Formats: sequence, structure tokens, C-alpha cells
Amino acid sequence: MLKDFVKLETFLTVARERSFSKASAKLGISQPAVTQQIKFIEKYLGCKVIERKKNGIKLTNEGEELYKIATRLEKEILSAEQDVLKIINKEITFRLGASYTIGAYIIPGQCLNTIGEAINNSVSLDIDQSDNIIEKLKDRKLDVGLIESPVMDNDLIYREWLEDELVVVSNVPINKTLKTEELYDFDWICRDEGSHTRRVVSEVFEELGVSCKSFNVLSEVNNSATVLQTIKKSEKNPEKPVVSIISKYAIMDEVANGELFEARLRGYTMSRKFFIVYSKENKHNAYVDNVVNYILAGRC
Repeated sequence: MLKDFVKLETFLTVARERSFSKASAKLGISQPAVTQQIKFIEKYLGCKVIERKKNGIKLTNEGEELYKIATRLEKEILSAEQDVLKIINKEITFRLGASYTIGAYIIPGQCLNTIGEAINNSVSLDIDQSDNIIEKLKDRKLDVGLIESPVMDNDLIYREWLEDELVVVSNVPINKTLKTEELYDFDWICRDEGSHTRRVVSEVFEELGVSCKSFNVLSEVNNSATVLQTIKKSEKNPEKPVVSIISKYAIMDEVANGELFEARLRGYTMSRKFFIVYSKENKHNAYVDNVVNYILAGRC
């Protein structure tokens, strides 16, 4: 079994995520495949390593011991992968694509440098809409994409990455928790029809019974950076705040500095997942494996 680290990687992911379904999303494989691999391990060892609970999973005593062994192996394998890449020693420019929010606010320039060091090559970043990132992956113009929505395609592998939260942002102080009726009191900067943020917000508002058609919309823009610049340059009127809905990652610095103000809807969290995506053809590509594992490990 130790020669087949894929099954042990699945075990580690289930243990860390405390869930078969979350491990499935993180690994980019089906939940039955996750279950099958855990059963293989348990049959091989002749004992249970994971117990299913109502609120997740729990490692057995044997599972705890296996976790320690698998963690040591994981560290050695990651170290060995660095040595393998040195042997390959192929000069490339790794092509990373990212949606606007991710590219501008989550993957900073320093992260690109550290990824480059990990694969001993340079990394380029292409920022575009999620739909376009998918097309570029299929056309082999990108090696890995970081997207805000799983634009599903059977030729691609999707790995669940980060959880994002969309919040209301304002250029003047507003209530930190908003009632739905308060949304009609603001001037709005909205995302364009094609954006994933717009789709998520529309679904939430529909569920809450809020009609965007009744909002006073000042403008529609196509990316987070333009949203922020528009809000910052708008008149600061406490009687009529200028607001929008944006990723919490995009405004962390401004909120901390007191330049912008965030709020959430009462009784509702606007959450979404960010995904890592790449071609099935690159499933065993050493460079792709290394970059994907590097990002999933949260080293940026």
C-alpha cells in the first residue's frame, strides 16, 4: 500500500476535512471513489481507520497512527518532488490563469515568485473571467486556472480550494447587519450580467424576495477593481450611501484602514467556493501537480 500514495492522500484529505464529501471536492474525484479507497486501506490493514459520525468523521486509534505515518510520507514525497523537478530541469513559463478577484487580491505577486521557486521556473498570470479561463485551459493556453465558479467541463479536473464570502461594501459607515428593506435605501454599483458574482447575488436576492429592479443603480462594471474605484470616488453621503457586493478578500485592507465599510445580510451568508481547475491531460504532469499541491497547501 505504501507504494500507492494516492490512497493515503485520500485518507489524509478525509481526515483533514472531516468529511467524505468535502474530501471528494478537494481531490476532484467522486465520493464513491473516496469511499472505495478508504475501504481498500481498511481491508489491507484489517481494521477500521475511520468512523462515520452524524457531524462528520472520527479517526480510530489505528487511524490516528496511520495519519502520523502518512503525514511523514507526505513530507518526504513533497521534498522528493522538488528533486524530480530539478532532474527534469526544463525551462518553461508556467501559465496560471485567475478570475479577477482571485488574480487581483488573493494571488499576490510574491505568491507567483514562490510558486516559481517551487518549480524552478517562471510563472505568468492571466486575469480574466472564469468562463474565459476555462476556454483557455481547453485551448492549452493555460496550465492551471483559479476560478470563482465551477464552469463544468468533462475534460477538466476541479479541486475545491477556498471558501469566499460576498459582503455589502459602502463608502460611509452603515449598519453591520442589514435588513432586506434597507437595501432599497442605497445607491448601487452592480456587476455586469456576465459575472459570477452577479449570478450568486441574484440567486440570494431571489431567495430573500428582493427585487434588484427597484434599486437605484448608478452603474454596472465588469470587475472588482472597478467596483472599488467607483465606490471610493463616489460622494460620501451618509443619507445615501454608495454600495456594492464584493468578495471579502477584495476589501480587507480598506476595511482595516477605515477607508471602506462592510456589512452582511441579516440571517444570511453569501458564500461561494473558489476552485483550482486543470486539464485531465495534465493529471500526472509534474509541474501541474506541484503547483496545485502548493496552492492547496496554502503556501501563498
